[in-house]
Parts: sequence; C-alpha cells; structure tokens
Amino acid sequence: MQTIYDTFQSVAGLMEAKPLFRRPGQPDISYAETRDLAERLATVLAGLGVRPGDRVAVQVEKSPEAIALYLATLHAGAVFLPLNTAYTGAEIDYFLGDAAPRLFVCSPDMLAAHAHRAGDALAVETLGSAADGSLMDRAALAQPSDAPHPSGPQDRAAILYTSGTTGRSKGAVLTHGNLASNPDALVEAWRFTASDVLIHALPIFHTHGLFVAANMVLTTDASMIFLSKFDGPQALELMREASVLMGVPTFYTRLLKTPGLDRDAVARMRLFVSGSAPLLAEDHRAFEEATGHAILERYGMTETCMIASNPYEGARIPGAVGMALPGIEIRIACRETGRALPAGEIGLIEVRGPNVFEGYWNMPEKTAAEFRADGFFITGDLGMIGPDGYLRIVGRDKDLVISGGYNVYPKEVEEAIDDLPGVLESAVIGLPHADLGEGVTAIIVPRAGGTLDPEGIAAALSGRLARYKQPRRVILADELPRNVMGKVQKAELRRAYADIYN
Repeated sequence: MQTIYDTFQSVAGLMEAKPLFRRPGQPDISYAETRDLAERLATVLAGLGVRPGDRVAVQVEKSPEAIALYLATLHAGAVFLPLNTAYTGAEIDYFLGDAAPRLFVCSPDMLAAHAHRAGDALAVETLGSAADGSLMDRAALAQPSDAPHPSGPQDRAAILYTSGTTGRSKGAVLTHGNLASNPDALVEAWRFTASDVLIHALPIFHTHGLFVAANMVLTTDASMIFLSKFDGPQALELMREASVLMGVPTFYTRLLKTPGLDRDAVARMRLFVSGSAPLLAEDHRAFEEATGHAILERYGMTETCMIASNPYEGARIPGAVGMALPGIEIRIACRETGRALPAGEIGLIEVRGPNVFEGYWNMPEKTAAEFRADGFFITGDLGMIGPDGYLRIVGRDKDLVISGGYNVYPKEVEEAIDDLPGVLESAVIGLPHADLGEGVTAIIVPRAGGTLDPEGIAAALSGRLARYKQPRRVILADELPRNVMGKVQKAELRRAYADIYN
C-alpha cells in the first residue's frame, strides 16, 4: 500500500509543473512547488523536535501552505491534528492537553493569545493565509528533507476530534491505511482523473475538505481551484473552468438562489457531490431541473471517512446515500441485541473495512464499546437498506425519540413536515415529557415571505402519521442551528427548548 504522501510524491514527480492550486487573482502553485515546500517544512518540523508518532496540532486559516504542512507532517511520520478555526482558548486547552502535541501551529494574529503555551514539551509556531508566519520564515532557510519516514498502513497519520455535542470530544485516530483507502475507492466510484478540476471551497480541518476532496486531488494529479470560502456567484463563474464541485447542502441552497444557474452555466461540469449533512429532497429536484445534473449524495463520518455513495452511473435517489463503496461492508443491526436485520428494517448502521479508524485517542473503553466482536464499527446512525439496495439514514441513535414507549424516527416526521406547503425545513427532537417520557417536538422554518400556522401543521399531519409520531408541539423559528459543515445541531435545540412541557 502507498500512503497518501507516497502517492503525492510519485504524482508530483511525473507532472511537476502542473498547477495543483489555482486561485482567482493569484499565481498558480504547482505540484513541484508544493512538494518542495512540504519537504522544507518537514526539515523545519524535525528541527522543532517533531519525531515520528508525535502530534502536530494546527489551527490556521485555509491556505495552500496549510496543505503543504499536512503533507510535511505525513513526510515526517508525525500525526496531523487539524483544529476548527472557531475553537476558543478553553477548547484549545482541552485538545492540547488531551493529544499532548509536540508542536502547535496557529495564525500569526493569534500568537499573542497562544504564546504562553510554549515550553519544553510544546513548541508554538505560526502560519498565515498569505504564506507568512514563523514556519514560512524557517522554511525559507531550510533544505528539503531527505526520504520520507517509511510509514506503513497501520501507522497513525491523523487525529480528528468529534464535535463533542453529547459529552467529551473524542479524538478519532486515523491510520495511513485509512486515509489511503478512501481516495482509492472514490477515484473509482466517481471516475475522478488527472483531467479534473475541483472547486474546493470546504474547510480543511474536517474529513470532507481534507481527507476526501484534497486527498483525491493530491493523489491523482488533478487540480483544484482553492477558495477560502463558498460564494455562489463566484462558484458559478468558476464552473466554466472546473469539472467537479464537492460541497455541503448549504452550497446548493445558495447556488439555487444565484442568478444564471442553468445548463449553459454548468456545461463543463461533470459531477456535483453533496455530503456532511442531509440534502433537502426539494433542492435535489430543483437543482436537477435547473442544470440537468443530479447531485450525488454520499455518506461518511469522522471515524470512517467515506462509507457509501450514490452511483456515478445509475439513479441518484434524493434522501438515499447509495451503496457501500468498494471494499467496505455495511449492515443494519438491532439496537438492543446487535442482531443483523433484513432489508427494509430500521436499525443501527454498522461498517467494516480498511476505512474504519483505529480507535479513540486515549479512550480504550470507549473504543471497545463502539466495535462488535467481528470488527464492525457501530456508527451511531440509524438507517435501513431498501429493496433497491440503497442505504437510507433516518437519524442518529441519540436523536431517536421514545414517546409513550414507541420509537419515533425523526427523519420520517421531518420528511412529512417538509412536504407541507410553506415549509422550508424542519428538525424533530424529543423533549422531557412527564407522561410520555419524551414529547415529539417539531422546530419548523417557514419559507421566505410565508406564514405558517402551528395548528394547521398538526392537522395536516394527522392523516399522514400515526398519532404517536405526530408532534405534540410545533415551534416556528427563523433558522436551525448548524455547525460549519451544515449539520443541524439538535443538542442545541434540546437545550433551548428543554422546559416547554413543564
């Protein structure tokens, strides 16, 4: 098996002058230039005391240099730990204390807030989005590193911390084998080649932006138009020179509001991918009607990278995430017994394959609890595999509502609500209820300029859902709280409305 870095090094040696990063209004950065910077940064890391297996924690703005630092960390045999740029000082205290990195890299403008962390056990350096910072100063004086550390498939490559919405944030440890397996599967599944040009507008502290989008480009000699953030009109203009967009549902919601979105505007594009959160079925249909392209939805998570995908050739079904990627096994299991369930029944989604992480950093008991004896990882998602073979996700196990002893799957209720006139989107949660245990509660966002009557919504659902599934309360809201990847934060909703049945 070749690691991500091994493959990148091979690719860069074949097409040195080819642009890897294309940036509107700025010079291109080639494969050779990126490789040279990564090799010089690897020398810098060694000089700062980073050894194979050490953690390199990074909280910086998105830039080509940040990708080079990721590659340098892999070159050195160290473990890359990207951190959300929105994390506060208290959160950084937790991550640095838990992961015990040898090096922490922050943005130059944050050095004053983090300089006190430096000591014998932790070096603190900076890296800016304009190719500035102390790491770049050191790299300018450094010689390229010799041959990379000989990492194997079982060696650790990265740690990604989960969101921690239900307790202590957990560090998912990903090996070189985990990272390499995903591009191998996705390149085949999505027909990704060196001729592709990817619009990259995702953050790079997350699986989607770094281990899917960036790794696919780095290992195929493709190019990416590297954007600091997503802007609908800009993205639409760039589609005249790109071929693939990988995004979150918010990207497509914004594109649908962008004037000029039609078949001519996307004539050069061959693939639109959506993930990290559910895509509204209405947006799926509206986008296909406007562009002729059916958005390809896929399924993945921090601990596994990508698991399943709608087909490149074949039906891309709204609300479904397709079938297992090559080399990956998916099964649906009973929540209570762990028994495998037949097609059509709802249960826990479990997965086994080379993509599945090693375990949680410094949490052996939690790791053991999340794996079956036969090696299947319990994702915590609830789903079903239909007669058509497509996997459908109905919600998180922790979001399951148990009302009056009955299981209520939020996704089923949300889909019924979202089909009603005047509804933009909804989130269904369970809240403490003295009689029922949990009361089914719907938070609904009306369409712009529209009005909704909570009682009318309840009446409309009476003929579509069994009584125990119908919301006891309907709450209207301007928007639903989301994280940076577009996932609705139901834990936040549960906190906000915890007392409504009291």
